[in-house]
Amino acid sequence: MFAVAVTKPGQIQIVDVPDPTPGPYQARIKTEIAALCNMTDRKLIEGHFPGVDHYPLLLGHETVGTVDAVGDKVTSFKVGDRVVSGLLLNTTDPAYGSGWGGFSEYTLAGDHKAMVADGVATPDHGWFEVYEIMRAVPRTLALEDAVLLCTWREVYGAFGDFHLQPGDDIVIYGGGPVGLSFVKFARLLGLGEITLVDRWPQKRDRALAMGATNAFAPDDPALATLVERRGKPFDAIIDAVGKESIINDALGMIKMGGSICVYGVIDTPTVQLAKDRGPYNFNLFVHQWPTRWREHAAQEPLIEWIEAGKLSYQEFVSVEFPIRQVAKAFEYSVSHKPIKTLLRY
Repeated sequence: MFAVAVTKPGQIQIVDVPDPTPGPYQARIKTEIAALCNMTDRKLIEGHFPGVDHYPLLLGHETVGTVDAVGDKVTSFKVGDRVVSGLLLNTTDPAYGSGWGGFSEYTLAGDHKAMVADGVATPDHGWFEVYEIMRAVPRTLALEDAVLLCTWREVYGAFGDFHLQPGDDIVIYGGGPVGLSFVKFARLLGLGEITLVDRWPQKRDRALAMGATNAFAPDDPALATLVERRGKPFDAIIDAVGKESIINDALGMIKMGGSICVYGVIDTPTVQLAKDRGPYNFNLFVHQWPTRWREHAAQEPLIEWIEAGKLSYQEFVSVEFPIRQVAKAFEYSVSHKPIKTLLRY
């Protein structure tokens, strides 16, 4: 089968590797569609994802496909099911490490529910924590909506990790797929004032169309006086970029006991906190890895929104490429023009 490899930082190639064989608690998935992750995939491709320094590796983790084979102990999947988040956590060729391997022609999904029921949901039995979010989705769901669930479930789950509540006034730094998902979900979940900060006008416009109250460029003088003009600080600031400078700027914008919420992997080993800029009491939440049970539980309310016409991939997807043009897709994605880039199989 073919797979997408980062052969060395900055170099993407289509390579041939052996097909995966499903174990007793695994289903094999023939990939139909995938999406580039603007955070994780980019850091893996460019060579600065924390803890990953061995190349070549197989890339991708936002995928959807159809089951074509199942192990004899699988109970959650059957042939013909459409499944989200198949991966290659153990690559089929020892020459390649795993950058999750989801862009491969075939991937594997683990049956978390069956492994828990049989008392074997432990690493020594081949269980991975990511199995909890490998789930079937209705075939009535558009493929494009299904693959966006990979981003949407994690962002929806982060609302719980960040303890965001209806009526909270928030500022979101970053207008990529994650930042815009925070805007969209915050409005649907009944939060109060929603402000987006991003340097690109088209992303600010997209945020306003999704229900943001305000949208500013980072260097807009109006942003610097926003707290003063509104007469009170914010309940929470969401850093959807992962930068020390944003964290420290946010300190001056939150209320006593307010929260700074960092989403995604911070690509520096240390962060220096200028705590004197903020109130005496504040929360700092760093969400560098999904809380899997929250991500799992997010699937049902998100599908309800999709089926009700409240949420659609059309608000997020800017462009798509054939999978064999993945290098071109990545080059285009780093131009900051697209929101979400799809890869069609």
